[in-house]
Amino acid sequence: MSGTSKASEKKRDGSSAEGFSEQERAAMKARATELKAEARGGRGSKKAAADEEAVLSKIAEMASPDRALAERVHAIVTDAAPELAPKLWYGQPAYAKSGKVVCFFRSGQVDKERYSTFGFSVHANLDEDGGMWPTSYALTELGEAGEAAIRMLVKKAVS
Repeated sequence: MSGTSKASEKKRDGSSAEGFSEQERAAMKARATELKAEARGGRGSKKAAADEEAVLSKIAEMASPDRALAERVHAIVTDAAPELAPKLWYGQPAYAKSGKVVCFFRSGQVDKERYSTFGFSVHANLDEDGGMWPTSYALTELGEAGEAAIRMLVKKAVS
């Protein structure tokens, strides 16, 4: 007998047999820290500047090529929808309207995935006739067509 229970054994992704992966635990801790900071708070332009600085700092920490993707996404979103406020959400860049996250970027390298993700929350106004629409997109590179698509989707999401 090895003395180790099945519940405590580690899987290849870093999670235990019945638990969260290391990346999931880190994201939950980051979100708890974000919620505490929001509760402590402040208002107005100082808080907005601090939130944007936190997003830019998180982007700067990313390894290439995710850093370049996140920088482009940040520029597109802030240009297409200046009413969205940058903020961290589960430790990743996100963009909120009236405190509610509308869209977000997830680093594939941080999540240990083969692609990064640009996605939308339930607060995005993307509903389509027919009752079906995409809520996230895989990103490995971002050309002109991809930039145009993100710009169009973000504008629609905040409309």
